[in-house]
This record gives sequence, structure tokens and C-alpha cells, in this order.
Amino acid sequence: MMKIDCDSYPLLGGYDELLEAPGKPRAGAGGLCDYFAEMPTDELEARHRGVDAAIMAAGITFTVYSEAGNIDRAWPFDVVPRIIEKAEWDRIEAGLKQRLQALNRFIDDLYHEQKIIQDGVFPAEVLADSKNFRTACIGANPPFGVWAHICGTDLVRDGDGTVYVLEDNLRVPSGVSYMLENRQLMKKLFPELFTRYDVLPVDDYTAQLYDMLAALSPREGERPEIAVLTPGIYNSAYFEHSYLAQQMGAHLVEGSDLVVLDDDCVYMKTIEGLTRLDVIYRRVDDDFIDPEVFRADSALGVPGLMRAWKAGKVGIANAPGSGVADDKVVYAYVPQMIEYYLGEKAILPNVPSYLCMHKKDCDYVLANLDKLVVKPANESGGYGMLIGPQSTPEEQAIFAGLIMENPRNYMAQPTLSLSTVPTLCDGLIEPRHVDLRPFILQSKDTY
Repeated sequence: MMKIDCDSYPLLGGYDELLEAPGKPRAGAGGLCDYFAEMPTDELEARHRGVDAAIMAAGITFTVYSEAGNIDRAWPFDVVPRIIEKAEWDRIEAGLKQRLQALNRFIDDLYHEQKIIQDGVFPAEVLADSKNFRTACIGANPPFGVWAHICGTDLVRDGDGTVYVLEDNLRVPSGVSYMLENRQLMKKLFPELFTRYDVLPVDDYTAQLYDMLAALSPREGERPEIAVLTPGIYNSAYFEHSYLAQQMGAHLVEGSDLVVLDDDCVYMKTIEGLTRLDVIYRRVDDDFIDPEVFRADSALGVPGLMRAWKAGKVGIANAPGSGVADDKVVYAYVPQMIEYYLGEKAILPNVPSYLCMHKKDCDYVLANLDKLVVKPANESGGYGMLIGPQSTPEEQAIFAGLIMENPRNYMAQPTLSLSTVPTLCDGLIEPRHVDLRPFILQSKDTY
């Protein structure tokens, strides 16, 4: 029988987000424990089934890519919320805003004077070997000097309670639509929680996203024409693309729906003729957005789009070239960026990192592959990683060869004892490890 009982909940020995000791809720979590303890078992089961049914009815899915083929799955949802107290959240929010401000200053610097390299704060060789530095973007001037308008930063809490930044996702970060739907489902099926707690709202995200995008419009005084550019229905995040477009009242388009004319403006094909677009929220990687500049075989992008963007005739979020900062090696230098550009100490710390481009670090990593998490510099979504404690000697040998062949492309971090949250698993309440991806928006203002 499904029952959430904080007194019998089994702690794993690390940091749990709900309890600080058996039967002892953390500050701010006591009401949540009481709420679930008071709820009859059959009612909790019924509400849990209601959540699953609502997810299926709404078509909230994501695609898992695997060697066996692509699999559409319903979004997994757990009814036990994670509570973050306002004081802690204020600090996290300040740290995230600080981080994105520095990252945008960094990207803009790299495509212009590269002062951070000249001053010896950031190594020139890291930029020289970057897969995501786009020479076609050199000298470009996006509005407000902002390149990364939408950032999804992954946060983890270690066993001692410290919140670390695990990575910054600056190319085409996804996942926000599922968070928004999660909140709506919770409000619908557990409304009492929102009367007991003064919960900060998240449902203004799409309005903030619209305002952020609208600020990029090259035409003033008019309601801008905004479109979400999607790779299409087979993309893993297509649900999110369509969801955000619908919530903002924006157009959902594919590359074949758009054309760039001789005036360097971008137009959308409609049954009534061509309509000029002002802003594109692109969910297509740099390599595929413009076959005239990047991959010539791309059928996902728009020929001439880079020309239109550089001419200031269309706003693009995230800007082409912003992925230069979405690099696991660049990540290690963000605290130095914050100090260099903002004159401040980083509010949120990085996970300690070893850069294999440095011989001392590389020797340590090669000698401790069974204990470390090894990441390639330019992958995302957990692809291409080695999780040392879970790996075989054969896998470690393969990674040792990859590291020695291209040390710049690899970095390593210690395995953290990630915090846990109570999770309903087959009718039982069990601890599961968790991370957190907040989204930060920046153009004229920062949200």
C-alpha cells in the first residue's frame, strides 16, 4: 500500500532534501510530512493515478535515443515535491544571474577583442581547440551584448549540503516545459499544499520568455513576430517546442517554412503569402541552422539565416556561437570569469575539476579512472561519459586511450554523494538522487 511516512522513510546516510535525521524534517518541511501522513492511503493512490492519467492525456512525452531505436516515453512524475527555502533560493538565484552575466561578457569578448586571453586569465589553447567557437560570428553584435539568452544550469547538492554548479547548458537547453507542467499537475491534484505553503510561482515563465525574446526584435513599436524553430516532430524535445510556442502565442516553424530574401530579412511562408519574422527562438544546433555557413547538407536550417542575423534584421536566441561557453573545460574557468568581468567572487562554486590538458591533472585522472567521472568537453545530455565507480577495466582502458589521444577534450570530477529526495517507487517511499536545473533568461533584463 502506498504511504508516505517520514518516520519510517529510510535515509541513505547522505544529505536528504526532506529529512535531516530519521523522523526529523528539515526546516520548512514539517508541514509537508504532516500533509502526506494525514492523507489516506487510497486517496494518495488515486491522486497518483490521476497524475499518470493526466500526463498521458496531455501527451507529455520525451524521446529516448538508443541503439535499439528511438522510444517515446511519458514524462515520469513524482508526487513528493522538493522544498527549497526562500533564503536559500535567493542565494541560488543571485548566483545564477551572476554566472550568466559573466558568461555573456565572456562570449562577447571572445568574438571581439579577446581581452581575457590577452590578460592571461583564459588559455588561448582552449579557444583554439574549441569545437563550438564559430569564426562566422566574429565581430557580430547581438542586442545588449547578450549571446546566451536562455541558460539551463544544472545544480547538485553534495553530502555536506553544499550546492555546486555541475554544468551550464547554453546551446539549446531543454526541460523547462516539463517543470511547468509538473507545477500545473501539482496545483490541480494537491491544491492543499499551495494553501499551506507560500510557493513562488513559475507560471509566468512563458510571459518572461516572450518579453525576453520581444526585446530582441529589430523593429520597434510593433508587436514582434516570434517563431520557435524546431528540427521537427522526431526531435526528443518536440513536445517542449510546441508547448512553448503555444504558450507564448508564437509560431512553430521548421527550416523549410522560412526563407531569407535579398533584403536580408527572414520571412515565414503562409497561405496568405510571406510574413516577416522578427525573432527566432531556435531549437536547432549551430551546425544545422544555415547550410550556407555551416553544414551544407543540413535540411533543418534556413539558407541565409546567418546573413540576416549579422545584418541585424532578425534576433536569434540563443545566438549562433554561444555554445563556445558550453564546454566542460571552459566551465572550469567560470569563477575566474566572474572575478575578471564583474569584480566579484562566485556565489555558487564549481565542482572541483581536473583538466586533462594539464599534465599533472591528466596523470592524476589516468591513475584514478575508477574513482572519477570523466566527461568529454563538448558533449551534452550525459553522452560519452565514464562514471568510474560503475565502469569496467575495459571501459577505463578505452577512456585512457581517448584521453591520451586528445587531452584537451576531457576533464574529470570526483564522484559526489548527491542529495536524495523521497520518491514513490512501486508503492513504497524510497530515497532517490536528484539534481536541479533552473532556467535563467537574459536580454534587456535578467529573469
